[in-house]
Amino acid sequence: MAQLTKDTKISEIIEIAPEIIPLFTEIGMHCLGCALASEENVEEACMAHGVDVDAFLEKCNEVMADFAD
Repeated sequence: MAQLTKDTKISEIIEIAPEIIPLFTEIGMHCLGCALASEENVEEACMAHGVDVDAFLEKCNEVMADFAD
């Protein structure tokens, strides 16, 4: 399974890994379907919400791996 990176667009995540959407709502990103959010990448979303992107990506990729098993 592919790993998410800082450059992965939010719209791609919704399509390929909907199981991690709750992680975005936990950091306060509730408008995943809006036009701006879908064009943002993970790094931009984390910066906008004051979240460490590396830690967030690690958590997201762990959840994705759990769902792949």
